[in-house]
Amino acid sequence: EYLDRILPGMDSEVARQFQRMLQKQGMEFKLSSKVAGIDKQDDGSLKVRVEPAKGGDMEILDADVALVAIGRKPFTEGLGLDIVGVALDERGRVRVDQHYKTSVDGIYAIGDVIAGPMLAHKAEDEGVAVAEILNGQAGHVNYAVIPAVVYTNPEIASVGKTEDELKAEGIDYKIGKFPFTANGRAKAMLATQGFVKILADVETDRVLGAHIVGKNAGEMIHEMVVLMEFSGSAEDLARSTHAHPTLSEAVREAALSLGDGAIHI
Repeated sequence: EYLDRILPGMDSEVARQFQRMLQKQGMEFKLSSKVAGIDKQDDGSLKVRVEPAKGGDMEILDADVALVAIGRKPFTEGLGLDIVGVALDERGRVRVDQHYKTSVDGIYAIGDVIAGPMLAHKAEDEGVAVAEILNGQAGHVNYAVIPAVVYTNPEIASVGKTEDELKAEGIDYKIGKFPFTANGRAKAMLATQGFVKILADVETDRVLGAHIVGKNAGEMIHEMVVLMEFSGSAEDLARSTHAHPTLSEAVREAALSLGDGAIHI
């Protein structure tokens, strides 16, 4: 990884804890490092040349398989956009207004070719919004409440602001956390790794962000999405009954910890 951390853009505490979990699984991380090249040998094996991101001595790693995952970019070349006059931005993305209309009447754009997270569910909602707009309705996507999931084991799921972002913006926030080690269903499933972390505004108690590390995190994040879509508070969530035993109880407990405190810890 070229940067000095994994999962850039996600909550830094989540990234640190998750890295420890993966290291316990036997994974080794080389941070602040860049791949200078990969040489395929006659027997099919690979020699990977790695060096510090800021420069320094090179290291050779032996590998059977190399997975290159260095990001994505919009696929707009060869579409004839220049011929019809559709404007692009400096990163090759299609420029659109708040209604997804391009610089050419009758042409709209959504998804990975425009600005925003390159996520399938973001593109899907934009498609619905455009269809509504073309039908004379008020199509809308709330970009502040789009969930993101890392599909590993355990999973990571997040929505809204990270703690790092709230600090940078000078927002006075509070943190509620609850570990799966104290969740009955997780203990029965032998899946106690991870925790739920909820960030809420100190003055209003409105939930600003949520982050889950654990089994089925990608499924559990959606109650946070719905809560935030309706500008809900941590107390709203804390007072909502959750079935027992479920992993989702950890979400409620994290909300409870933002008030008088969690019950089962």
